[in-house]
Amino acid sequence: MAVNRVPVLKRCRSLNLDPVYLGYDKKSNRTSSRANKKMSEYGLQLREKQKAKFIYGVLEKPFRNYYEKADMMMTGMAGENLMTILESRLDSVVFRMGFARTRREARQIVGHKHVLVNGKSVNIPSYLVKAGDVIEIREKSKSLQRYKDIVEVTGGRLVPEWMDVDIDALKGTIKFLPTREMIDVPVDEMLIVELYSK
Repeated sequence: MAVNRVPVLKRCRSLNLDPVYLGYDKKSNRTSSRANKKMSEYGLQLREKQKAKFIYGVLEKPFRNYYEKADMMMTGMAGENLMTILESRLDSVVFRMGFARTRREARQIVGHKHVLVNGKSVNIPSYLVKAGDVIEIREKSKSLQRYKDIVEVTGGRLVPEWMDVDIDALKGTIKFLPTREMIDVPVDEMLIVELYSK
């Protein structure tokens, strides 16, 4: 399995991205050596794609598949559909519900079979949730110290309006899939669409 081992802050610096979107509250004091250099149109498009891939922890091939799926959808625009698909991945949903401190931790929690979707164990981070799905941490894991620590950190985090979460019971429901306005990720999806439609 391919794993991205690039230090998070270094990657955030190169992409001009705030680590908060990944769940980290650290800040980097250094600036990128390329910060003030003028970028070509292609460079800007590529950076937006890399930013989206990095935030959601998706590699190139699955990301392209998501784009093709978003492009074939009958409703909405390809870029907005792409962001909705990325946001409805199970690891992203677990992070948004506050069951993990960072997106990477959310991916690990899903991979270790701690998450139930509609009562069934799902260990695929890329599993796409649907409206009405109930996501919860399995009973055996709820009592672990790890989740007590996580709730302490994420308890004050704002839960998006498209989900209903009971943080104490470590359980949440997807009310509906989000629209682009509800997704607070600093990615210009139109540049990604332009890049792929060349």
